[in-house]
Amino acid sequence: MSGDGRGPIETATAELAAWLATAAGAPVPVGPPRPADDTGELTLWPLELCPARQTRGSGAVREPYRFTVRYLVCANGPAGLPGLDRVLAAATRDGGYAVLLEAGDSRLWDAFGTGPRPALLIDVPAQVAHPTPAAPPVLHPIRLRQLESLTFGGRVVGPEDQPLAAMRVEVPGTAYVTATDAGGRFRVVGVPHDPEHPGPVRLRLTGRGRVLTADVDPTEPDIVIVCPPRPG
Repeated sequence: MSGDGRGPIETATAELAAWLATAAGAPVPVGPPRPADDTGELTLWPLELCPARQTRGSGAVREPYRFTVRYLVCANGPAGLPGLDRVLAAATRDGGYAVLLEAGDSRLWDAFGTGPRPALLIDVPAQVAHPTPAAPPVLHPIRLRQLESLTFGGRVVGPEDQPLAAMRVEVPGTAYVTATDAGGRFRVVGVPHDPEHPGPVRLRLTGRGRVLTADVDPTEPDIVIVCPPRPG
């Protein structure tokens, strides 16, 4: 529907009638062709609806349904021919409307109960718009929290406090990965941390033929992770 409550066909008809009145130099009533009475009037009548190429939207956007309204514009008697001439000249000059010279089928005029007469077919694009659903109201104020960035480090050792070098140390599910040096030390930099939900950070250690996890307290000044001896 348009802003004034009219549908797409009603809107297209009103806009075409206004254009025809300007092009022909006289009002063009909307109605079926009348028996030739030589009043000099033109008449406008929506003849059929034709499908148009549809487009597909992305995401939640729903594209309008597009179609074409085909109108019959005809002269009621010989006195209407000058007006039809002016409409044809305006349409081919301005290029605003697609004009077809295919209204000579006798079956068309038989359906209206009149004899054939000079007429134009004018195609007007139209569409049924689908409004985007309104977003749900925000019931609570939006609260923004800035996460802290944690940096912590420690050592990975084996039995008898032996440092384990070249052990891969990572925070699972993130891109934070490092490795222990020759002294078994590691340092993790820039891990996001919510200060309102403090807690341990889980680390995954890989190397020397084993994979194990450890939950560590990032506030400890020197974290020590002890790897148990390999079985057998």
